[in-house]
Amino acid sequence: MVRSFMREMVARDIMTKSESSEGEFNQAAGETLARIEQALEDAELDFETPADGIIEVEFDDGSKLIINRHGVAREIWVAARSGGFHFKPQSTGWVDTRSGEPLYDKLAALIAAQGGVMVRF
Repeated sequence: MVRSFMREMVARDIMTKSESSEGEFNQAAGETLARIEQALEDAELDFETPADGIIEVEFDDGSKLIINRHGVAREIWVAARSGGFHFKPQSTGWVDTRSGEPLYDKLAALIAAQGGVMVRF
């Protein structure tokens, strides 16, 4: 009986930490997406938010860049003409899982390359 109780308490602790980190992820991702939206507005770029956690930027040539929150992986994903990129939260901000490049630096470079527009985050 004591073991059963201890297992239940450990499981509850894990669930609470998981829910807490999911909430923290959603808050951090939401703040980041809001900052991206503001930068896109400031740069007068055409974009839509078709669903919560998704930003679609359309450039003059008809190409798109899509930024979205991926809750299961707890990442922000970016799809651009040049490829797909995944960003994980770190103490220094969101960083590319492959290159370690910061999200805002990568986005600025992708938008400049694909749309010819300079964006400041």
